[in-house]
Formats: sequence, C-alpha cells, structure tokens
Amino acid sequence: MRSLGRDPVKLTPGLNLNIPFYHETTVVDMRESSVNIPDLPAYTADNVPVICSGSLFYRINDSYKATFAVSEVQKNVQNIGTSAVRSVLGTFSYDEVISDRNGLNTKLNKVIGSSIANWGVECTRFEIQSFQPANSEVERQLELQMEAERNRRKQLLDTQAQINVAEGQKQRVILESEGHATKANEADASYKTLFRDAEARQQQSLMEASALAQQMDHIARSLASNSDNVTSEDRKLALATLVELRRLEQLRAIANGQGNSTYFFGEKAEMRSAHEYLSADYLQTLKGVFTGDPGLVQRQLK
Repeated sequence: MRSLGRDPVKLTPGLNLNIPFYHETTVVDMRESSVNIPDLPAYTADNVPVICSGSLFYRINDSYKATFAVSEVQKNVQNIGTSAVRSVLGTFSYDEVISDRNGLNTKLNKVIGSSIANWGVECTRFEIQSFQPANSEVERQLELQMEAERNRRKQLLDTQAQINVAEGQKQRVILESEGHATKANEADASYKTLFRDAEARQQQSLMEASALAQQMDHIARSLASNSDNVTSEDRKLALATLVELRRLEQLRAIANGQGNSTYFFGEKAEMRSAHEYLSADYLQTLKGVFTGDPGLVQRQLK
C-alpha cells in the first residue's frame, strides 16, 4: 500500500484501513503461476536452427519486492525465460537435447531462478513443450546425419563381431594344434614304449635261446662218448630230451592245477617214442647229466 504515491508499506494479515484516493493498494497473487514461452527460434551448440517452446512455472515469495523491485513482474519473468532458453540451448547439441531433455529443463530452472530471485520470485520448474528443426531442409539433413551415424555404429558392431569371431577361430585353431601336438607326443611315447618292450622281448628271446642252446650243448656233450667230438645223433638226442622234459613240465603243471580230473595224451606212436627215450637206462644217463656225475654217464653209455 502507498499513501499519496509515497511511503510504500507491506500490509500484514488482518484489518487494515484503506482510504479511497489517499491509499493505493496492490494485490499480489502468492500462488504458483506460469507463463508460456511461445515458439522461439534458437541455435544449438552444433549450429542447428531449431524452434523451441515451453512453460515457466514460478511463485512469488516476497510481495513487497515483486511490487516495488520490478514493474510488471509476470512480463519480465517471461522475458527472462525467453532469454534463458536461447542462451541455454546454445550450450547443448541437438542430440543432447533429444536424448536428455530433463537435463535441459534442470539447467533452465537454475539459470532463470538465479535471475529472478532478486524480485522475490522463485522459479519452481521449466518444461520444454516442443523442440524441432527450424525447417524441413534442416530436418532432412538431420535425418541423413542420424542414418549415417546409425550405419557407422552398425558397421562398428559388425566389425567388432567379426573380430570376435576371428579371435574365437584363432583360439580354436590354437587349441586344436595343441591337441594334435599332445596326441603326437602321446603317440611318440607309445611308440617308444612299444619299441622298448619289443627290444626287451627280443633280448629275452635271445637270452632264452642262448640258454637253451647252451643247455642242449651241455646235454649233448654229456651223452657223447667223447665230449670233444659231439655227433649229430648226440645233438638230436639232446634236443629230443629237452622237448620231452618241457612236455613233462607242462603235464606236471596241468596235474598240479585245481579242478583237473581228466588228461589227454598224444598218439600212441608219440607215447611209444617217449617211452623209448625215457627207458630206465636213459633216465639214469639223464640223472648223471643233471647231477654232474661223469662216471655214471660213461657207465650207462657203455
């Protein structure tokens, strides 16, 4: 309230005296209000011409400042909002505005709020209503640019996928090569083992053959009338003796086995031949051979 245009005072709630023509009273709405920012041409940070519109919501906190610190508070709030939209849009790229409109609203709210705080006015929020390119040509160029960006990202993803596939194939080849090398090493080790086993069996066979030959030669010399002059008959007799002894050893092993009740012998001719070889005199001769009694051998041979 002002008295005769002077001495402005802020009325308190309750009963106040208002004399016509002497007092001038201004009523201020303390509720939240809004002003519209119409379609506003502006440029983004990447120099794209756009058209932007929005709504600015505000609330008067100090009626005295809103009345006497500024004239036509609503109009000036709208002007501050228009100027802030142009300046803040210049710090955002076109893609940033499209992808993060809330970030643009938050920054506008902060900038406008700091500008109108001295008027006793609070900016509660700012909402972008529409945002689009200034003309169809700009829109077409932006669509081409976005399509090119999508193609670039697609090619990048395809290239990365091919790299991943190639890396997987590389690892597969490496693992297969390592597997082949392992198999080759195992085969080589198996070959060496078999070769050593074969050599061992060969040496064993040679040693057994040598021992058998020495045994046969010893028997032949013992059976011969002259140990320094062994005949072929003596060697045949010694060989037959060894064969028969081995057969008897096999029969003894069968007889000593468990669960054996029936035995099959060879032909009668073979049994007769064995009987002839194993006569009493011949057995005495073998006894002399294996006991090392040359006198007994010589007596039997005579």
